Amino acid sequence: MSNEYVSPLVERFATREMALLWGAQKKFSTWRRCWIALAEAEKELGLRITDEQIGQMRAHVDDIDFEAAAKFERETRHDVMAHIHAYGLVAPAARPIIHLGATSAYVGDNTDLILMREGLEIVLAKAANVLDRLADFARKWRALPTLGFTHYQPAQVVTVGKRACLWAQDILMDVEDIEAAIGRLRCRGVKGTTGTQASFLALFDGDHEKVRRLDRFVAEKLGFKESYPVTGQTYPRKVDTHVLRVLAGIGESVHKWGTDMRLLQNLKEVEEPFESTQVGSSAMAYKRNPMRCERACGLARYLMTSPLHSEFTAAVQWFERTLDDSGIRRISIPEAFLAADGILNLYMNVMEYPVVYPKVIERHLRAELPFMATENILMACVRRGGDRQELHEVIRRHSQAAAARVKEEGLDNDLLERLAADPAIGMSRSEIDEIMKVEEFVGRAPEQVDEFLLEYIEPALERNKEALGGRSDVRV
Repeated sequence: MSNEYVSPLVERFATREMALLWGAQKKFSTWRRCWIALAEAEKELGLRITDEQIGQMRAHVDDIDFEAAAKFERETRHDVMAHIHAYGLVAPAARPIIHLGATSAYVGDNTDLILMREGLEIVLAKAANVLDRLADFARKWRALPTLGFTHYQPAQVVTVGKRACLWAQDILMDVEDIEAAIGRLRCRGVKGTTGTQASFLALFDGDHEKVRRLDRFVAEKLGFKESYPVTGQTYPRKVDTHVLRVLAGIGESVHKWGTDMRLLQNLKEVEEPFESTQVGSSAMAYKRNPMRCERACGLARYLMTSPLHSEFTAAVQWFERTLDDSGIRRISIPEAFLAADGILNLYMNVMEYPVVYPKVIERHLRAELPFMATENILMACVRRGGDRQELHEVIRRHSQAAAARVKEEGLDNDLLERLAADPAIGMSRSEIDEIMKVEEFVGRAPEQVDEFLLEYIEPALERNKEALGGRSDVRV
């Protein structure tokens, strides 16, 4: 336990995998990989860089002396120069050529893009695993009728599996957005201080083609197909907005699902897992609070605001750049990824062992089913020769009376008995009961589940099959 503030996203919510991605070791070792890629490309294009120099750089990618770097930063007030000096201590032969022709944004921006790409890959894997769990859940409960809600008022019957497909469709859209974002990312490449590549043109004695090849070589060495064709000192900050909007979209999906689950838990129809020693309330011992879904909703709201930071930042990048992007990006980008990771981890955890109570679901459905059956009863009466408008009024009056009995007196719904006793309806209770088979009210819901899983979910899972099988890690 530290006396200093530690972000709860790291301490409590995000997984270790994502926390390490945005940690100092990963960041600064990636800076060193960027410097190696630059030196290798410059050597291949004819600059005087030796194998010994590159060999020393490669030998010390990960053994970073953070104390030495901190000392240099106190002296220089410049983090990039501090790490150049710290790198030069362990790779003395390479010291003269580390960062040759580059500006600070070369390592900073390219590293940010590499980390965002790897972060998106982690998020994609978790989203795919959520999708896999939702598919299992939807398949298992594809045909279980449940009360549908519009405006959070009882509506036509759906199935538990069909409702899960609504959640799955949201996550499917997120998976597709993440895949597109990964494919769209480029690196900054080597562009120089204002994006003109003037320093590199000087290094290569005015050879424009070599400078173009240098940019391409570095991009490939960093794992990108290409770099952004034009930049100022930095890559376009709208790129951050594009990425954060994808993450914010995950927040939307998780919040909708989490809210539905919290409402279902109140109805005692579906619950998140509750461990044998878990405490729901420090005061009310009987409580089983949906704390995982509540936490997911809270973090999702934070995540949904994250694009605002990058939108404001991109809008105020005067001309070739200003430095007011630096502080906010150090917070907003990593923490958006940590939040996305955390809420998907919670989603995975809940959907690994959700608890469904079919008997409660049936009881709630039976209480409302008489009202929902009125349209079917009306149609049956019309087929027997009745007047649709007159019958509609008869059913309306009985429905209002039955509803008043339920709401005002707390009694059972007696609508079906009322209808069976009315000569205008002309149907016995047994005939009405034939219409009341609940399976007749779900429409194509089970078939829609089957079709959706086969035609949409399975192809997405197949594309991401190597990521499937991951487990959640909820620490508190």
